[in-house]
Amino acid sequence: MLATGPSEAAAMPSTPSAVAAPDRPDADPPSSALGPPQLVPPRLGAARLDMVDALRGLVIALMVLDHVRDYFHWQAFVFSPTDLAKTTPLLFATRWVTHLCAPSFVLLAGVSIFLQRAGGAYPRSAQSRFLLSRGLWLIVLELTVIVFGFNFVWPFLFLQVIWAIGVGMVAMAALIWLPRQAVLALGIVIIAGHGLLAGFDPSRWGALAPLWTLAMRPGAVPGIEGFVAYPALPWVGILCLGYGLGPLFLFDAQRRGRVVATLALAMLTAFVILRASTGFGDPSAWQRHAEPLIDAMAFVNVSKYPPSLLYALVTLGVSLLLMLALEHCPGWLRRVLLAFGRTPLFTYLLHIYLVHGLALLVGVASGIPATVFVGILGNAGRIAESGWGVSLPAVFGLWLGVLAALYPLSRWFAGVKARRRERWLSYL
Repeated sequence: MLATGPSEAAAMPSTPSAVAAPDRPDADPPSSALGPPQLVPPRLGAARLDMVDALRGLVIALMVLDHVRDYFHWQAFVFSPTDLAKTTPLLFATRWVTHLCAPSFVLLAGVSIFLQRAGGAYPRSAQSRFLLSRGLWLIVLELTVIVFGFNFVWPFLFLQVIWAIGVGMVAMAALIWLPRQAVLALGIVIIAGHGLLAGFDPSRWGALAPLWTLAMRPGAVPGIEGFVAYPALPWVGILCLGYGLGPLFLFDAQRRGRVVATLALAMLTAFVILRASTGFGDPSAWQRHAEPLIDAMAFVNVSKYPPSLLYALVTLGVSLLLMLALEHCPGWLRRVLLAFGRTPLFTYLLHIYLVHGLALLVGVASGIPATVFVGILGNAGRIAESGWGVSLPAVFGLWLGVLAALYPLSRWFAGVKARRRERWLSYL
């Protein structure tokens, strides 16, 4: 709950472009292609593909749905929408589809970093410095502007997907010096193997035990109000996977479609086989139910906190298929998704304050004290006891209204990024 969100994966040029894959994507480009390194903003060297932005835009829209549901649905703070004993099929599906958001953003972050590398506009050392500064900037945003928007109280620790991507970028500042295949292998090992460490007891580390929470296991950090929703290491693995798969997005359209579809189907097939037969890959094994619909819901009800192997397989497999489908979506929908997908961090920051602020205003107008909507992350029971909330159909209506309000602002900022090249635009 309240733990999904995007980040602009890496600074990208603001207009679509295609680049040819260099003979050695990991090699630095010739100096003649660079110009003075200190004058080349990192965002000028990235390749942008509409299919990447369209998927990013779609998952931003789904993320907005999740947060509108969090702040407006009358059952949001009563029970988890994936609790099969209490949920409904529509509520479960509404929550499950938003599971696509975080892994898609993180995977695309890795893809974007590779496309920068392959674009050849500046040397590896410049990209490494940029990734370090961009990653640290995202962490600072998570600890300040973002958590205040979610909570309307500060300080409060709430580490989620922006933090995880920030840590991933800091790690990639070093990892881009390795061969791409090594980064890909590292990502696969982390995704497939981190669950094997679930039983580790960090208490033997003494004062260093909180590092395990930051890296591997969600929970509170002793002495600090708040909690870690997204332990960083499993998400860094997904980012490494995206970087390692980056060359797929430089293929010609027909070959790219075949390879991406094959990869997506392989992920989904692996998910079905592992989920149905071995129980490996998720801390909660699938348990059969007599009712077919509940049984199907249980089959896909895998663990996000932290993201299990099965969670990664099913969500990334579905997202890659959606990426291919979006290449054939209607023009008006494509324009909307591209506006969101080309301004993800900007749109993300806007939506937090818009959704939370709207909930406060509507709640006050309905007779709910404003204090109910302040400090919501630290006292969820207060909003549940207040009687606040609307039906799920009303949530969908509010979601469309929020998207309509966001679209002109996102389109405007996408235009700013297309026309201007100041360095600060790479950080928003």
